[in-house]
Amino acid sequence: MSSKIEKDAISSTETTGHEWDGLRELDTPLPKWWLYVLYATMVWAAVMCLLYPSVPGIRGYWHGLLGYSTRVEAMRDWHDMQGRHAEAMAQIAATPIDKVITDPKLMETALQSGRITFANNCQPCHGQSGTGRLGYPVLGDDVWLWGGKLTDIETTITHGVRSPDTQARQSVMPSFGADNILKPAEIQAVADYVGVWWGVTPAGTDVSAGARIFADNCAACHGDKGQGVRDFGAPPLNAHVHLYGDTRNDVVAQVTHPRMGVMPNWNARLDTGTIRSVAIYVHSLGGGE
Repeated sequence: MSSKIEKDAISSTETTGHEWDGLRELDTPLPKWWLYVLYATMVWAAVMCLLYPSVPGIRGYWHGLLGYSTRVEAMRDWHDMQGRHAEAMAQIAATPIDKVITDPKLMETALQSGRITFANNCQPCHGQSGTGRLGYPVLGDDVWLWGGKLTDIETTITHGVRSPDTQARQSVMPSFGADNILKPAEIQAVADYVGVWWGVTPAGTDVSAGARIFADNCAACHGDKGQGVRDFGAPPLNAHVHLYGDTRNDVVAQVTHPRMGVMPNWNARLDTGTIRSVAIYVHSLGGGE
């Protein structure tokens, strides 16, 4: 590599003195317009650093001559949004739920608020769009424990199920096996009888014994044909949607030592307008009555 500075014979431009394998590097100056743009951006950056928050320090940062803060602006917008939301929820709370759904503006607000509130509070248990999980009811079908009308749904959300609220939905299923109310063979017979309704029990199985046991012990709550009784929150057994599974073993386990879930009373966390919005959103998922 040579470091001799010369002028290029073709362009008459001085070289930098660097040469590799016969190729010389020209010392071509930057275009004037490029330099002017560079200097302008440097001046602009310096001005912006003076006007707005920029340089960090040991105990804080440079707040800028204008005192501008995107955080303050964002918080102001958030408080404005909260105020508008509170006003909308107050209006929904003051309107009967059956009137809210007939007002296009209120209905749109309720659905948007309900969808967001559902995603933040209900979705972890009931699944996205109310698809349900094992032990948590599906909210998009037409099978309801306590009723699927708007007022039914609002009441359930407000007071919960087996919650500390004094008006909570209450239901208790006896532990037929754990408390020796029924013998294991009788529970097996009931499982066979119940399984007939959704095709779990093989065709031709003699379920007469299970039918008698069901009539004596279960029909009072679940109905004589397994249709369920909403006054007790007793689920329909003749449906194809089951809270704790639909295999024969699932039925035996539930009769032997029943599982009973708890739903919070959301009136302890959400205002009336928000609860009403969630009820309207749940009702809109497709299973509302």
